[in-house]
Amino acid sequence: MSSRASLKVAVLMGGPSAEREVSLVSGRECARALRGEGFEVVEVDAGPDLALRLAEIAPDVCFNTLHGRWGEDGCVQGILEWLRIPYTHSGVLASALAMDKQKTKDVYRAAGLPIVDSVLATRDEVEAGHVLPPPYVVKPYNEGSSVGVSIVREGGNTPRLAAGMPDVVMVEAYAPGREMTTTVMGDRALTVTDIITDGWYDYDAKYKTGGSRHVVPAEIPTEIFDACLDYALRAHVALGCRGVSRTDFRWDESRGLAGLILLETNTQPGMTPTSLSPEQAGACGMTFGQLCRWMVEDASCNR
Repeated sequence: MSSRASLKVAVLMGGPSAEREVSLVSGRECARALRGEGFEVVEVDAGPDLALRLAEIAPDVCFNTLHGRWGEDGCVQGILEWLRIPYTHSGVLASALAMDKQKTKDVYRAAGLPIVDSVLATRDEVEAGHVLPPPYVVKPYNEGSSVGVSIVREGGNTPRLAAGMPDVVMVEAYAPGREMTTTVMGDRALTVTDIITDGWYDYDAKYKTGGSRHVVPAEIPTEIFDACLDYALRAHVALGCRGVSRTDFRWDESRGLAGLILLETNTQPGMTPTSLSPEQAGACGMTFGQLCRWMVEDASCNR
């Protein structure tokens, strides 16, 4: 790869997914940081003409800050492989696997990682009757950032799903307890964040200033802390992730280690001012600019 000063980096952002607005913020933050690190940066709002635009720009590296479908599920990764442009984060297969929450669970299960029961069901089935005994969670099986999530409590009625929800959704047994997360960077699990909110860790809690409070490193027993690091790295490897990923957990502290379960692995963690992975890198002594630079230097094809 060329020297950093001469590298042209295309930052991919926006796109057509439900997480477009968050992606735009992530992209702008990363573009600013990369310019501060000395790279030539071109910001690209990814649309149907992405391949043509990249052919015109001829970047040395694509820095992928797309979130959700198309940008995080292997589609854009396939375009970049076809164009032979080195890119950040995970490749085609790992991106597709991790975006499909049910297939992710299949991989977790095969790797001996702890999960809760879940099934795929149609919208009609979910609205007609309880597919699992309450309490349970209904979520899209192929979106991120808690888009469209519903919680059905004990004694509650069946949910009425939002208009934008897909025809097939995941119904997952509700896992009580604390919300925690661990970032993996290359072959290293960074630390554990305890995410504290007044309610469910939903879209607003994730992205609005003051929506949640992050305790990093988490003030939890060493056994649980070490298990989060171990499980996140094992999930990263089992899914075939590259670059930076982030695995989310729930921990029922009344059950000790048996109460720790994996929810999902994000192959394109948020890169906004309130995002968890940059915060964890900072807790490990790495500036936001250094994190972005590492991701560019880690970029490749055949991921």
